[in-house]
Amino acid sequence: MSDIHILVGSTLGGSEYVADALCETLQQHQHQVQIHLSPDLGSLPTSGIWLLCSSTHGAGELPDNIQPFAEQLAGKPDLSQIRFAVFAIGDSSYDTFCEGGKQLEKAMIACQATEIWPRIDIDVLAEQLPEDLANAYLEAQISKI
Repeated sequence: MSDIHILVGSTLGGSEYVADALCETLQQHQHQVQIHLSPDLGSLPTSGIWLLCSSTHGAGELPDNIQPFAEQLAGKPDLSQIRFAVFAIGDSSYDTFCEGGKQLEKAMIACQATEIWPRIDIDVLAEQLPEDLANAYLEAQISKI
């Protein structure tokens, strides 16, 4: 099966819980999975599948741990051999709801990466366990991997 890399942008740990749950589900489907809590473009493969799980920090910024990766993407490296999907986690009471995930999605597309399925925006106000919604979405989309 596929080698899948999960890149995590997390402030308070919610994205990490989502990433861990996605990892477990993917492994149950016989995929090899690696989680990157401080993703770095130089240590990632330039082909394959990346799942990006990110919360939003402050007034619509990416969490500190994934900002250096986003800066690397700003240089528009050729990621045309990457297939990706975004799991955005946010709080709908803010007007910057899921902005971190939206920024990563735009950056990946600008680098010529191909989106496997539409970004999912997970509202922590509506979901007691955001990882459950993320897993249900993954299960519905997993055949596209």
